[in-house]
Amino acid sequence: MSATALGMIIFAYLCGSISSAILVCRIAGLPDPRQHGSGNPGATNVLRIGGKAAAATVLVFDVLKGMLPVWGAYALGVPPLYLGLTAIAACLGHIYPVFFRFRGGKGVATAFGAIAPVGWDLTGVMTVTWLLTVLLSGYSSLGAIVSALIAPFYVWWFKPQFTFPVAMLSCLILMRHHDNIQRLWRGQEGKIWKRRGKQETPPNDDAD
Repeated sequence: MSATALGMIIFAYLCGSISSAILVCRIAGLPDPRQHGSGNPGATNVLRIGGKAAAATVLVFDVLKGMLPVWGAYALGVPPLYLGLTAIAACLGHIYPVFFRFRGGKGVATAFGAIAPVGWDLTGVMTVTWLLTVLLSGYSSLGAIVSALIAPFYVWWFKPQFTFPVAMLSCLILMRHHDNIQRLWRGQEGKIWKRRGKQETPPNDDAD
């Protein structure tokens, strides 16, 4: 591994470790997403506790912190395998942020941002897959799970040299959604448009 590749992997992890959900909530004077709602510091929970504007801000930053390190590594000529490790490092930073006691989100938005530099065609089909799954099922988590399962096949079709690292990234996302998979199997997962009572504490069924 070259020094450039190693440096970009470390940089990607540090970028991923910047929890936009926590920072946006602090700046906006909103409750700590780790202590309210589902307890998950991601855009879905910020939407729940802070509204659309705050959630959209979190989503954009979560995507960018996956996208920018991978684009940077690509511009520096890092080989495909290490580009994949750079993407995984960004997601690991989001999931286990060193700046926030290693308690982060599930990495879906960051993973999407990390895969986006592979190509806009891949980005488009991934977006359509997630949207269709969510619209047809009502489950945000199912959209993330289906997208993670099918992403390596899409990559193999468009740019096969990235198939292995994207498959590793998909495995990471699926591991983070094991609780969601169990709740979906049991029929206990909450739908995104289902209203909860004001006093009811939602489970951690967020997808991001």
